[in-house]
Amino acid sequence: MEFNVSQILTTSMVLFAVIDILGSIPIIIELRRKAGHIESEKATVVATVLMIIFLFAGESLLKVIGLDVASFAIAGSLVIFALAMEMVLGLTLFKEEAHETVSIVPLAFPIIAGAGTMTTLLSLKTEYTSQNILVGIIVNMLFVYFVLKNTNRLEKLLGKTGLNILRKAFGIILLAIAIKLFRNNTGL
Repeated sequence: MEFNVSQILTTSMVLFAVIDILGSIPIIIELRRKAGHIESEKATVVATVLMIIFLFAGESLLKVIGLDVASFAIAGSLVIFALAMEMVLGLTLFKEEAHETVSIVPLAFPIIAGAGTMTTLLSLKTEYTSQNILVGIIVNMLFVYFVLKNTNRLEKLLGKTGLNILRKAFGIILLAIAIKLFRNNTGL
């Protein structure tokens, strides 16, 4: 097992952009208002477990249904592209449903560990080693936990304008990631 700081930094930054926990603060605030309380620990642990399972078993799950990683990565790049367009242009392509219990659904899945995150994990696995991706997951989930615990403070600190700037900046990063994933898996 060899840890590579460059791979860890790259996977951490890619996952940070895809998870976009800072851009999700307005959604988290709204979920907290509707539910009254979000169990930060529970949401973080469930999302982490889902991501780790998909990192190690995702490819096998795809084979069971007759898909290869490249096809999944291309499909995922389109999902990531759509998410990025939402962030940059302020569109709503994916509708959120109201749930009574929000710590698992929709917070842990699909907001934190959604289709874009799962696709990104498989795509990262084609370029980087699993142990470095695992460290990237853990780094991100520690940050996610911090954000979930401090959402109200961050909302006051960043303000509405600051949150919008962050969301748009990470949207541009996600667009670039989506295009890279598409190019790498189609040979273009």
